[in-house]
Amino acid sequence: MAPRKIIIDTDPGVDDILAILLALSASPEKLQVLLISVTYGNIDLQNCLRNAISLFHYVNKEIAWRESVGRSLGFETLRSSKPVVVAIGPEQPLAENASMVDFFHGQDGLGGPHLSQPHLTPAETWQHLLEVAETSSAPEQSEIIAKEMKNPSSLFTQSQTPAHLEILKLLRDNEPNSITIVAIGPMTNLALAAAEDPEMFLKVKEIVVMGGHIDQADNPALQPPSSLEQAPNIPEPPFRLTRQPPGPIRDLLNMRNQTAPVADFNTFADPIAAARVYTLTSPKPHTVMPFALPLPLCEKQEEDVAPLPFLPSYPDNLSKRLNVTLFPIDITGKHVLARGDLEASLEPLLAAKSPLAEWVSAFMKASFDKMVSTSPGVSRDTVGVPVHDVLTIWYCVDYDDPKWEISEGEDLRVETVGQWTRGMFVADRRSRKRKDDDCDDGDGRLTGGNGNGNRLNRCVGSPGQDIFGGLLLKRIFGS
Repeated sequence: MAPRKIIIDTDPGVDDILAILLALSASPEKLQVLLISVTYGNIDLQNCLRNAISLFHYVNKEIAWRESVGRSLGFETLRSSKPVVVAIGPEQPLAENASMVDFFHGQDGLGGPHLSQPHLTPAETWQHLLEVAETSSAPEQSEIIAKEMKNPSSLFTQSQTPAHLEILKLLRDNEPNSITIVAIGPMTNLALAAAEDPEMFLKVKEIVVMGGHIDQADNPALQPPSSLEQAPNIPEPPFRLTRQPPGPIRDLLNMRNQTAPVADFNTFADPIAAARVYTLTSPKPHTVMPFALPLPLCEKQEEDVAPLPFLPSYPDNLSKRLNVTLFPIDITGKHVLARGDLEASLEPLLAAKSPLAEWVSAFMKASFDKMVSTSPGVSRDTVGVPVHDVLTIWYCVDYDDPKWEISEGEDLRVETVGQWTRGMFVADRRSRKRKDDDCDDGDGRLTGGNGNGNRLNRCVGSPGQDIFGGLLLKRIFGS
């Protein structure tokens, strides 16, 4: 059987990095990674790029270390097809101006698509990233970035083409239904690709998405101070967090979580992009197409923000429907990496000076500590972190395992304009019987019949929550 070809569309953070490591560690008979397309997300685009470059740096060092100590090199998929193409996506969502002022900010003060160098081309972005690394006041991390970007034998190559066009090029150059896109960040890249050439985009075999929650509550929010006067004085970062001017209100926004109570971050970050992609699963896409942006939002732009793209409706009579499999928090949140398992696995590797073990241990420690501080009743010894994105890669690698449980054809829709429900997945929970999809009297209302509505597949069960953490660690570290 031919390996499953995948594109990973990502905003590299903790679980994204673990997911990419799992993909690169797979057998080349199982998986082939064609492209890593980077988008903005929990942090800004350039920091996402830095994380992606750091990943390849530490994997390169890890392979050299394993060879020096006589261990199996691992990373078979990566070594069989290196270098992996890394492409740069957008710095902002489709309707950034329509979002709330606390759109991109985090507890650590990082976030927001408004960099000091706005709307750069991919070539300019790579060059700017290198220049910043070479002149940074943080020498150790910057040296890693600069060295890896100038390394002629690096494990990745820098694409000069926008990410959504790289996606379309791969779909054009490969057989239909041979490429899977794994979307583990905001879906802006995918929406741009679908709008650019809908029929080419529909050549994809499957879109595997980490996003949404149907019945399960979202990640717990950090508790903000009870009043503005209690907000801490957070240093101003070198790029803009929100349009709110500096002061206590802005400090308070930096303390808030990045999502709404009913939305996961990936969908909340760009609900219009997610809704547009899911529209292609419908027998009648026009019945579920999100509202067009109001004209004033398209016209009024700040000087340091790239112009918003105008995305047209899809043409009538598309050749097929898009195949989307959703991994919402309902299922991903049950798959946890426990601190005890990680420490037991990495302890001998840390003693032996494994570069990758040292890097993963450092960023996972911060994640565990954050979970303890925000989760009442959780102690250092019992804490575990849901690594949501990893489940999508596990599915792609072991998709032939009969233990995967997929609920097919669910009419799930993304709320794009709600004041309190932005990014929420809406389902029709009424018990009435769905009408025949072949009957056409629909007007797009949430009935699910008459050909209206989306048709998403949703993962509701995996080969095992109990084996998840151990499997992840064994495949990445070989221990």
